[in-house]
Amino acid sequence: MEKNQPENPDLLEKTNDDAPKLPAHDAVPDAVAVESDVKSADKLEDDKDQEEKEKEKEKETETEKKEELEEKDESKDEPVLHCDLHTILEGVDQFLLTSHGSRDREEDSAVEIPKFIDKFMDLVDAKIEQYENTESNAKEREYRVPEDESSFLEAVNRISKLKSAIHKMKLEDEKNPLINRIGSTQQRAFSCLEEEFRFFLEESRNGDSDPEPDRCDDADSAQLLFPGYSGEVVSYLNKIANQMIAGGFESECCQVYIVARRNIFEDALQKFGFEKYSIDDIQKMSWESMEREIAIWIKTIKHCATVLFSGERDLAESVFSAYPPISASLFSNLTRGIVIQLLNFSEGVAMTKRSAEKLFKMLDMYEALRDLVPKMENLFPEESANELKTESTTARTRLGEAAICIFCDLENSIKADTGRTPVPGGAVHPLTRYTMNYLKYACEYRNTLEQIFKDHAKIERADSTNRPHFEGEQPPTYNHPSNDNQSPFSTELTKVMELLDSNLEAKSKLYRDIALSSIFMMNNGRYILQKIKGSAEIHELVGDAWYRKRSSELRQYHKNYQRETWGRLLGCLNHEGLMVHGKVIKPVLKEKFKGFNALFEEIHKTQSTWVISDEQLQSELRVSISAVMIPAYRSFLARFSQYLDPGRQTEKYIKLQPEDIETYIDDLFDGNASSMARKR
Repeated sequence: MEKNQPENPDLLEKTNDDAPKLPAHDAVPDAVAVESDVKSADKLEDDKDQEEKEKEKEKETETEKKEELEEKDESKDEPVLHCDLHTILEGVDQFLLTSHGSRDREEDSAVEIPKFIDKFMDLVDAKIEQYENTESNAKEREYRVPEDESSFLEAVNRISKLKSAIHKMKLEDEKNPLINRIGSTQQRAFSCLEEEFRFFLEESRNGDSDPEPDRCDDADSAQLLFPGYSGEVVSYLNKIANQMIAGGFESECCQVYIVARRNIFEDALQKFGFEKYSIDDIQKMSWESMEREIAIWIKTIKHCATVLFSGERDLAESVFSAYPPISASLFSNLTRGIVIQLLNFSEGVAMTKRSAEKLFKMLDMYEALRDLVPKMENLFPEESANELKTESTTARTRLGEAAICIFCDLENSIKADTGRTPVPGGAVHPLTRYTMNYLKYACEYRNTLEQIFKDHAKIERADSTNRPHFEGEQPPTYNHPSNDNQSPFSTELTKVMELLDSNLEAKSKLYRDIALSSIFMMNNGRYILQKIKGSAEIHELVGDAWYRKRSSELRQYHKNYQRETWGRLLGCLNHEGLMVHGKVIKPVLKEKFKGFNALFEEIHKTQSTWVISDEQLQSELRVSISAVMIPAYRSFLARFSQYLDPGRQTEKYIKLQPEDIETYIDDLFDGNASSMARKR
């Protein structure tokens, strides 16, 4: 059997019989032809599948292109998602402008939130995280304003506007997550700004050295003493404040500012040594401590009035330039606490126990309030300025009343000095020195005391018309000057001088030696006149008439002394009983010389211990004594020495020559015991 022949010829034949007849030239295909047909059919099927796949791919491509075109159409104004914060802000502004234009429509719910808003929030969140990381490493921070501060502040500004705009829209609930995210990001952003505001307020001050207000003679040096900031930092603080207030965080902004600046202000005051003291603390202070604190207080209030307050107001106006009411309020609140501290201290001092040594420091404080508070008033709003004026006037009045009481207590001090022990040597009494020096220093404050006494007189007169008078009540004499041309202070000063004169007159009577009493009055009178002569203020207040009267009294005491001392010695040189019928009686002559020698030695011994501290007065007295005694003694000696036998008799009775008299007179009033015998 051949390899390709069918095994069953019958079956093959049958099959051929049943098959349709083909054209003659198409013979029944053989096996190879059949196989070829099958392959062709498979290829057609594959081509059909490939065509369908290509059609599906084309359809998908068309769909993608259509979607891409739709996306481009929807976001034709959006920046690409990989843009930076500065660029994306333009898209946010465009959206805000569009949403603002449609906010009054019924179509708010149809407003689509652009996809780049999410990208914007991502960028802001990243920036906030960067700020938060910087804040956590505060020690490594630099005090320089960040280079990109403008873009971040603008972004915060857009977040606030975005939140406000979306809040006004009627958006679908599906937008709530975005709304919540915006609110959360805003809160974080403003927390960063708050910390940034605090950091630059507290840490970036200009380097200020120890304050020396006495050198603060011009605006430049004053600026150096003010704990402020560079212009760049002030500008940055201003931008932060503007964003915080515009974003609804005014309270937080103001709180950070007031706390930071108050701490800085108090630190500046502490550099002066100024401390907070309660009135009880002041009452318990020793005078030495209080005197030191008063000097610090005066420097502090001067620095506040001339540097700190004006600088603080300028700073507040610069940081809150867009909000004048806020800057005025912050400045007033900040400085009010300091003003209260200063005024409380002055009132505490005015309430302390009265003592003479406190007068001049109280007058210094009075002048500081009088001269410096008006400078402060000009810095405050009208209402605060009026309040400051009222409070400072009250404090100044209390200081003035205390000063008047202390000055008038000088009267009581003079009256109370009733010591029965005379000053040795007739020297100037301590009461005289104290009183005149006190008055001299007081008159250096003449204008201030004149003002205080006049103001107090007005108050007294006003009170006297509003209160009942009781029998025997005596009004203060300084309020009722005897001379219409005399001021209340001048009247009080004159009264003190008259009391001193009366007291000295009484003390002069404690000396048994009338000559020494006269020396005492000369010493004290001369001291008083010299003090008045050296103080134009006292001289003007007491007047020329009073001065001339006291000068005349001084000359009278001089005459009294001459008469009591040297008049007796001159009596030894008179000719009474010395000659009878033109003949000298030797025994009488001898007694004359003997008496003169003894009395002169006694005077020398006594009066060389007396004291005249004023060199001019001392010289005047010695010259006047010599002018009287030396000519008289020389004349007596020339006329009667010849009647004594030369030798022992002459040496016994003529112990002094005119030159010796002059030498011994120059020993007088030195306050040192001196013996003529030792000198001889």
